Amino acid sequence: MTDTSSAEARSAVAALEEQLRQLPKVSLHDHLDGSLRPATIVELAAEVGHDLPASTPEELEEWFVAASTSGSLETYLEGFAHTTAVMQSAESLTRIAREYVEDLAADGVVYSEVRWAPEQHQHGGLSLDDTVAAVQRGLEEGMDAVSEKDGFILVGQLVSAMRHSDRADEIVELALRHRDRGVVGFDIAGPEAGFPPSRFAGAFTELARGMMPATVHAGEGDGVESIRDALISGRAQRLGHGVRIAEDISVTANDGDSAESPAEDVYEVELGPVARWVRDRQIHLEISPTSNLQTGAVAGFAEGDDGAVLSDHPLDMLYQLGFSVGINTDNRLVSGVTLSGELARVASTFAYELAELADFQINALEASFLGYEEREALSGMILEAWQ
Repeated sequence: MTDTSSAEARSAVAALEEQLRQLPKVSLHDHLDGSLRPATIVELAAEVGHDLPASTPEELEEWFVAASTSGSLETYLEGFAHTTAVMQSAESLTRIAREYVEDLAADGVVYSEVRWAPEQHQHGGLSLDDTVAAVQRGLEEGMDAVSEKDGFILVGQLVSAMRHSDRADEIVELALRHRDRGVVGFDIAGPEAGFPPSRFAGAFTELARGMMPATVHAGEGDGVESIRDALISGRAQRLGHGVRIAEDISVTANDGDSAESPAEDVYEVELGPVARWVRDRQIHLEISPTSNLQTGAVAGFAEGDDGAVLSDHPLDMLYQLGFSVGINTDNRLVSGVTLSGELARVASTFAYELAELADFQINALEASFLGYEEREALSGMILEAWQ
């Protein structure tokens, strides 16, 4: 495993990224307010009088990426003050959602579940229902525009409640009201530590009564107990990030001195109870490699003294141990990534072939909140293209 730091390696990654862009992909963890076009932010900010830290789209894009490399989840989230500031009208939400779909389609994504928090978009007087309707209008316009160019993409909404605002009951009701109008599931987001899913147990119970699935941000800004609570109180069917499940796995290396493998290390792996539950029941891990490095989610796995690098990320260990792993972007603008680029970096770092990258797509599709028939149809299309 090597990190892609040399010019030659970066060139190879770029070439692979371009190849992967032509293949159909699945995105389950991507935030709408972290994936705007820089030019759109500049234009809309001028209209509403919001001051930005940069004046041109190029400078603004560079600012977001620089701000995202702090190694702190809280600092990483600060950039969203600028994106949400320009997402307070129905018109802006519709435009941003439409562009979001078009940008995903240009990167080869054929199915996406976009998450966002309606409660953060009411400063201009919109009701919660107004915000969901505006985003759905934009998503449908985007899907139609892609279809008119003989492309295909399907996008559903994941409505998120912000953990620190205590409006989960209200947001669950909102999600259930719009379940036949674009909303496919529920999520809780925001600061993880100090705001456990048990705080919203009643909301998750109501969600379960309504037979709506949930994915829960857990194992990013907090550890194994946060994941345990997401599974128990949050009834999570997927884990947003979930990378710190690796803290519940012990790996011991013994010098190989047997006749069968005299020159190789022998690894003994033991899964703790939470890790075993997640692995055995295939609770899907929505892993976002670059974001996980930027927010410090994998800092505890760093082998060197200079901070974690991609080869320190536990995703390969989790994949090899049989966990259901998917690759995501989290926030394409904020992290400065695309899904094709993330897959290319992961492939280069962990020496994956196309077959492994295809596994990530099928893992994500099987864990999606699509119906069985839709999953089967998309699965066939994806496998045929990747083969």
